[in-house]
Amino acid sequence: MLEEKEEIKMEDKELEKESQITNEAQEEPILDQHEQSSAKEDEELNNQEETNVENDEIKSLQERIEQLEKELEEKEDRLLRIQAEYDNYRKRTRNEMVALKEYGSQDLATELLPALDNFERALQSNVTSEDGKSLLQGVEMVYKSILETFKNAGIEQIETVGKEFNPHEHHAVMQGNDDQYDSNIVIEELQKGYKLKDRVIRPAMVKVNQ
Repeated sequence: MLEEKEEIKMEDKELEKESQITNEAQEEPILDQHEQSSAKEDEELNNQEETNVENDEIKSLQERIEQLEKELEEKEDRLLRIQAEYDNYRKRTRNEMVALKEYGSQDLATELLPALDNFERALQSNVTSEDGKSLLQGVEMVYKSILETFKNAGIEQIETVGKEFNPHEHHAVMQGNDDQYDSNIVIEELQKGYKLKDRVIRPAMVKVNQ
């Protein structure tokens, strides 16, 4: 009888031990599954953080690229403006050089015109003495010399009498009534006018037929 009780106790212990092993075996997959789930969540969280960091870096790079593109565009515009200003300056300088070459004698001619007027009035003087005639010949030589110098510089007298009145070249100060001329024709020159190539230095003072 005692032996039977001991066997029963041993069997109970074995059963209890087997039950404990079974429970432990059942708990292990649950723990492994929980650890796997936790590890997966950590991995996803890390991936999300990495993605956020990458997105932030990409956004920062895009903003930097846009800023650089804007700065480049501003510099290109500034360069184009500078180039345009330089081209205008070069054209203006070239035009000024051409004008100086073509019309550089205008100022000197303008200052000499009053002297030419005096020569012309002197030549219209009525002298009878030999000394006066000799002096008048010298004045005429100087006058013709100045006119020749003017011609070499491109300065010419404006045509007047018999020409149609031109407000750009003629300054009408009087009107006349001469049957020999048509209307609006210059019939008398009161003061000579001069032009340098295509530029009028001084318009001729004229009388125009009605």
